[in-house]
Amino acid sequence: MANRRGVDPRYGEPMSTDRWASWLLTRRDGGSAAMRGRHAPGLEAFRDGVLDRADLEPGDTVLDVGCGTGLIAFGALERLGPDGRVIFSDISQDLLDECRRRAGDDDRCRFVRADASDLSAIPDGEVDVVTTRSVLIYSEQRAAAFAEFHRVLRPGGRLSIFEPINRFLAEYRPGHLFGTPLTTGADDLVAKVVAAFRSASRDDVLVGFDERDLLDWAHRTGFGAVELDYRAQLDVPGEPFADWEGLKRTAPNPLAPTYGEAIEAALTPAERERLDAAMTALEGTPVRRTLAVAYLRAVKEPVK
Repeated sequence: MANRRGVDPRYGEPMSTDRWASWLLTRRDGGSAAMRGRHAPGLEAFRDGVLDRADLEPGDTVLDVGCGTGLIAFGALERLGPDGRVIFSDISQDLLDECRRRAGDDDRCRFVRADASDLSAIPDGEVDVVTTRSVLIYSEQRAAAFAEFHRVLRPGGRLSIFEPINRFLAEYRPGHLFGTPLTTGADDLVAKVVAAFRSASRDDVLVGFDERDLLDWAHRTGFGAVELDYRAQLDVPGEPFADWEGLKRTAPNPLAPTYGEAIEAALTPAERERLDAAMTALEGTPVRRTLAVAYLRAVKEPVK
């Protein structure tokens, strides 16, 4: 964990006081506009998948939990029209400030700092729709979060969420370097770097549930009309592997170091040189994508 000065003692890297904002604004794409552009279509697809399942209606009030930089929330505003409202909620004050800056003087927006498992700032039955994207994966109180989603919804309100299912990747490709291709002659070094990631990024939390748990939490909380859409890919050819030097400046999630930080911590200078040579040689080779994701939607059924 980072200390109070924002320095991770394992890596010696001065970090933002807010790891969530630091990752979303810089460390996810290493500050690279090109990499940000490559990520954009996938993020837009996740956004549309959540919003399409939310069945938004003009005038709805939407609570976007874990709003981040506002991907879902601003997308909802575009669909709701002038009478709709969106509550931006996040544990990160830095991200809420960034969303407020982007929203400008749009009076349809409200900003609430809250953890997904404690939305006490939102009254019972206050909202028509709750949305999330990649929020529960970082929570250790997922059942409590579902209870809060249910509480703040009005009767008949809808829940629409997206979550990556990292347990799938951990089961099928535990030794992969977060989506990079298999190496030739450097597998021993990849194993060391993967171990460094696991020790730094709370891997137990990231793989602590799967799609069946999502269904179970929704059902046990009292949601009805629960639907889950699950998609898994195993060794599916993807885009060409590119820009190893740029990739080293990125981190796979907010709890993890960058690739470069993990390599620095795990390998000797000679080993780093050997890994760099192996990974650079792979540039242009299609990535073999292994991942699983789930969309869940449900309804807070009226009391009979």
